[in-house]
Amino acid sequence: MFFSFSIKDFLDILLVAFLLYYAYRLMKESRSLNIFFGVLVFTVFWIFVSQFLEMRLLGTLLNRIVSVGAIALLILFQDEIRKFFYGFGTHKRVRDAIRFFSGEEKQSHTREDIIPIVMACLSLSKQRVGALIVMQRSLPLNDFIRSGELIDAKISQRLIENIFFKNSPLHDGGMIISHKRITAAGCILPVAHDLNMPKELGLRHRAAMGISQETDALAIVVSEETGNITVAFRGNLQLRITAEDLERILTEDSF
Repeated sequence: MFFSFSIKDFLDILLVAFLLYYAYRLMKESRSLNIFFGVLVFTVFWIFVSQFLEMRLLGTLLNRIVSVGAIALLILFQDEIRKFFYGFGTHKRVRDAIRFFSGEEKQSHTREDIIPIVMACLSLSKQRVGALIVMQRSLPLNDFIRSGELIDAKISQRLIENIFFKNSPLHDGGMIISHKRITAAGCILPVAHDLNMPKELGLRHRAAMGISQETDALAIVVSEETGNITVAFRGNLQLRITAEDLERILTEDSF
């Protein structure tokens, strides 16, 4: 039998391979790789039985299992599925396209906005005062803002230091900066449960990782124990960075 292979077939295979690779990465990060391989083997067996061997009885049985199993997989992998679509939605080119068609302006921060944050983090680092600052980007953080105390103040080094002073009632939560203003403090943030995180990192670092995984925000952590400055962005941590590194990160075009 003559077998035809067109550009459409090539694109079909390429897209399936890309989706499988992306799903593999998500499962590997969430330590669900064995389940992913089990589902993959079952899917290949189902396609082979129903499409190639055309076993009607076994194929019908597997079809029923797949129809019910699809709902079970949605429940089982709801976090991974959310991260999957979140990864597409927060991709730089996708966000640029959304801004273009919606007329939304990209939020940009000037040196006047960044320097007070950098200087405050440097001062807190020297004093071994813990801090967690979240910088909103394109995705709104309204739910997290409502969990804290609204401030709506100009970005100020002294204000940041006073909020995270050890006797301040707001020093334990996270500060959220959006639209070039300190919007709220004492905010409750999602905590990451990644087992691969170093054990010496505390709750602030896990909250920074959590907010960077669920949103496209950038989080800055000052360690109370060591004074080290850490940045969390897109689920990745940059540990023990300098004030110069922090200024460079905040002034990058990606931010």
